[in-house]
Amino acid sequence: MSHLRWGRWLLALPMAVLALATVYPLVFTANVAMKTRREYVLDRFSLADALRFENIGAAWNSVGMARYLANSVGVVTASVLLLLLFGSMAGFALSQLRFRGSSVLFLCCLAALFVPFQVIMVPLARVMADAGLVDTYPGLVLAYVAQFLPFTIFLMTSYYKTIPTEIVDAARIDGNSVYGVYRRIMLPLGTPALLSVGILDALFCWNDVLIALLLMPSAEHRTLMVGVTSLRGQYSDDIPTFASGVLIAAVPVLVIYLFLQRQIADGVAAGATKG
Repeated sequence: MSHLRWGRWLLALPMAVLALATVYPLVFTANVAMKTRREYVLDRFSLADALRFENIGAAWNSVGMARYLANSVGVVTASVLLLLLFGSMAGFALSQLRFRGSSVLFLCCLAALFVPFQVIMVPLARVMADAGLVDTYPGLVLAYVAQFLPFTIFLMTSYYKTIPTEIVDAARIDGNSVYGVYRRIMLPLGTPALLSVGILDALFCWNDVLIALLLMPSAEHRTLMVGVTSLRGQYSDDIPTFASGVLIAAVPVLVIYLFLQRQIADGVAAGATKG
């Protein structure tokens, strides 16, 4: 029993260190957001003397955070819906439909995961400019879909491969078309994976700065993360106000995780153990 107890402690210790390393930046940011500028300059690591929300109000009102928040919500929602639609359809086709070249297409999607965005950044900007999509919400949505679709296809294909092909064959025998099999069979069975992938895609799109900064140059169309970076430029010597902006941007992600953490875990477990 002593060996078992020591083994548990050896496993728990690195997990506790990892949890502390994950939580500490958020706690540090929240603590800085509660400080005055003088308190931060004197000692940035000490606890705030009191809970002050003036910095959060200043960050919210100074650069139009409400507009940036609405921009991010609209762009992320549209991007995730398109990613789930195209990703689930491609995953169904690559995993369950027998056609020539499916393995090559899947390998191409897999290879696209290893291409850094910096490599395609300049060609993407040129294409978007030629198409008149720079500084437009549809252009940013299309860029997010193009950037994160290989990841979505990869996960959905991997999940759908765990579903027995006999289910699809039986549905086709019953008279369902390919679209009918996708809508009536694959979408309901893929709900756990769709939820998990959708949350991950939403986090990727929400936290993006580079693509949004490249394609949305005007201040009116900025997303929330780009708005936070502009707050850093405007208040370069007021770190508590900047920390308040970072905290505002992090709150929606935390809310999503707190309410959907069980669904995230169930979706990952289903994709790992199904079949």
